[in-house]
Amino acid sequence: MSKDFYDRVAKEFGGYSFITRKSEHETVFPSVDPENVFKSKLLEYSGKDVRVVDVGCGDCRFAFSIAGNFKEVVGVDTSIELLKVAAEKMEKNGITNVRFMEVDAGKTGFEDNSFDLSFSRRGPTPYEEIGRILKPGGRFIVIEIGEQDAREIKVVFGRGQNYGSWDQSTVDHINKESSEAGFRTEFIEGYNYDEFYKSYADLELFLRRVPIFEDFNPEKDKSLLTGYEQMFKEGRGIKLPRHRVVAVLQKL
Repeated sequence: MSKDFYDRVAKEFGGYSFITRKSEHETVFPSVDPENVFKSKLLEYSGKDVRVVDVGCGDCRFAFSIAGNFKEVVGVDTSIELLKVAAEKMEKNGITNVRFMEVDAGKTGFEDNSFDLSFSRRGPTPYEEIGRILKPGGRFIVIEIGEQDAREIKVVFGRGQNYGSWDQSTVDHINKESSEAGFRTEFIEGYNYDEFYKSYADLELFLRRVPIFEDFNPEKDKSLLTGYEQMFKEGRGIKLPRHRVVAVLQKL
């Protein structure tokens, strides 16, 4: 995911999470919302003496929402435009225990063993660097895009985020990469669910602000999106299957 993509989203929509123009859609979970699982796992390790790193913090909306549970939340991101949005929101809301910086998540410059906890919400997962800055026993909690995420629309378009990697298990990848960096897996689970967009315009707006297709163009991709709509429109709306993986990893 490129810095340019998120800078564009920040300029066009006023942030990544603080979107003022939202797509109307319904989400159907067969069991649970993986975002709720992720947040619940994260808050299990909260505390007023806990320092945490938000890897790929974006506009910091999530960091702001959980900051009251921690001593300090430090966000890192490479998108200066999203961080500008974060600065505006932090000042407006009077939040004092969140700070953020424009820095590569793989080269943070933080001291060794200086944080109790780290998390990544569909952002970078530089296991070696996180392992370096976490204290022994510290945890890295992630929610990642699963290998089957939005597969159907990517097939129609013939491209997209992790296109063609359907057989490369995200669970296996997390286990392997984190283990090699000195973590053990305490919890890992995949979740499939569906989103139903009320109209073509709602789905188009959504695709403009997420990295399923970083190069999505409403005009050039109109025939492809129309074809997808015709194939996947149901009573609830235009179906978009999603896939997430949540993991809790402990530094050994």
